[in-house]
Amino acid sequence: MKTHAPLITPVLVAGCVIVMMGFAIRASFGVFQIPIAAEFGWMRAEFSLAIAIQNLAWGIGQPIFGAIAEKVGDRRAIILGALFYAAGLLLSSGATTPVAHQMYEVLVGFGIAGTGFGVILAVVGRASTDENRSMSLGIATAAGSAGQVFGAPMAEFLLGFMTWQMVFVTFALMILATLMVLPIMRAPVSASKAELEESMGAILGRAFKDPSYSLIFIGFFSCGYQLAFITAHFPAFVAEASAAIPADGVLAGIGISTTSALGAAAISLIGMFNIAGTLVAGWAGKRYSKKYLLAGIYLGRTAIAAWFIMTPMTPTTVLIFSALMGSLWLATVPLTSGLVAHLYGLRYMGTLYGIVFFSHQLGSFLGVWLGGRLYDIYGSYTAVWWVGVGVGAFSAIVHLPIREKRITLVPA
Repeated sequence: MKTHAPLITPVLVAGCVIVMMGFAIRASFGVFQIPIAAEFGWMRAEFSLAIAIQNLAWGIGQPIFGAIAEKVGDRRAIILGALFYAAGLLLSSGATTPVAHQMYEVLVGFGIAGTGFGVILAVVGRASTDENRSMSLGIATAAGSAGQVFGAPMAEFLLGFMTWQMVFVTFALMILATLMVLPIMRAPVSASKAELEESMGAILGRAFKDPSYSLIFIGFFSCGYQLAFITAHFPAFVAEASAAIPADGVLAGIGISTTSALGAAAISLIGMFNIAGTLVAGWAGKRYSKKYLLAGIYLGRTAIAAWFIMTPMTPTTVLIFSALMGSLWLATVPLTSGLVAHLYGLRYMGTLYGIVFFSHQLGSFLGVWLGGRLYDIYGSYTAVWWVGVGVGAFSAIVHLPIREKRITLVPA
């Protein structure tokens, strides 16, 4: 009688804990836009640039930490990432100039790279069987969404009785505390003999020559643009909305009585619906074409964003948008990482996915920075929303020519 390997393993649990905390902190940065700008009298673009630099550093650091994990060990890479993360938060808590914030966010970005999807998904992927891999990647991605559920509201809550500087210090201690789960994170090297014998240079060379890898790289750009722009600017966008929130309506009944609270709740709702979305994506990735699923997700995001920006904003439309966008939020991650693993194997998945993720973070940089820049020029986020609609439609088209046939490995 055939026995099936368990889906939930210690490696998966540990990976989920680390990703959840790292993403909870990362998702909260948009909440600090107004408090920090108000304290120092900065333009919106100043702190936006710091978050944009954080995203760019995350993208640069992702393939680096993927390579570190594959050369010296996953757990060492994660420890190094947590130390970068904590150092960046602690230094940011004492920063009083825009340049200082922008410099320290480089450390935070590297910290996210070392504790985020690039390293964790590679570990989870290697520790999973072929049967469970797509779902395991979906669960690990959903853990990041779970962090987003409580990250922004947690920051909003802490700001109610401590300064933003002390919130940053608290976050630094929290990310270091996640290292306690590392002892159970032992992943086997799940790779074929041909994969083990092939050098990193050889597999990178083959991937770079493959048009499908280039299309995956290009297509991931819009995901970063859309997600980073919304994470960084949506709370402020909603907080400054002119639509009044009813004092005795449904929203007030669930504790949402201000536009600031609605902005934080919107980010939380996105994360909540994304848990279901990423789990469904992980399930579907095992059964259907990943490239068509990805094209459908980008097309769906494009339609949702276009509807939202063309519809007069009310608390109800904010919550509807958050639920719809949340269901597609990180659904691209298990599919994209799974597609990379399917095409090029597991041995250097961390590095290969890290390079693809760099495109995601280039989009993130542009989305966050352009959001702040165009807001300062026009006093509105409308133009940035429409750019996001355009790049989303482009990504939907780009994924269609990808060939999902795995390249046969030839031992060196």
